[in-house]
Amino acid sequence: MTSGLKSSTLELLKRFNRAFPQFYEQFVSSEIQLQNLRLAYRLYKTKRAVIEMKPEGSKSALHFAYRNQSFLLSDIFGVLAAYGLTIHGLSLYGQIQPPMLVFIKLLVSRGSKALTEKTAENVCRAIREALGNRFEVEEMLAVEFNLNAGLEQVQTEFYVDPVFHLPALVIEADNQPGLFYKVMYGIWQEDLLVVNANLLVWRGRTRLILYLLGPNESLIPEYLGHKIAEGVRHRLLGH
Repeated sequence: MTSGLKSSTLELLKRFNRAFPQFYEQFVSSEIQLQNLRLAYRLYKTKRAVIEMKPEGSKSALHFAYRNQSFLLSDIFGVLAAYGLTIHGLSLYGQIQPPMLVFIKLLVSRGSKALTEKTAENVCRAIREALGNRFEVEEMLAVEFNLNAGLEQVQTEFYVDPVFHLPALVIEADNQPGLFYKVMYGIWQEDLLVVNANLLVWRGRTRLILYLLGPNESLIPEYLGHKIAEGVRHRLLGH
């Protein structure tokens, strides 16, 4: 994919990739690397978050790019929950050096179908409004869910990944309404920054592996990581 690029573009891509974790160039396809570079350029030109929804087979793909902040995922997943969307896939690549951008792709559906053009527009507008503090995600969700109710069968584990060289938090829970929002809200409350994510939904259970930076974009020591894992678990259980 990169073999046909101009040398100036290749050099730009190499400089761009240095801001990501060590594994990024090795494990992320050159096609996605280039796509993220183009999204970063759009961010630079427009100074606005990139938020767009495209059909992808029987689902819709939400593409998002912006400066990474701990509340972002809480807002995004809150809007998706408010619109009653099912999440099928998540890919997330965040930089660990300035400008600390994050690139997200979410596969979603509504009623086992791709979103209509109107619904897709409304979802993208709601996410933009939430980022601008003009859309109260919690107020809208409170109509649909009891946000104080805890999740069931929650397990959390913290470790430092030997391949990615990043702190990781594993969260497993039964599939429940508002699950992703409550998880991401808990991450925000701990002031953590997600820089990579893996999602597996299987037999009624959801398993999320979140690679993290701590407050002020710092690495998380192991003793603190275990405390954070326990704290997130207690929050999700409603304790």
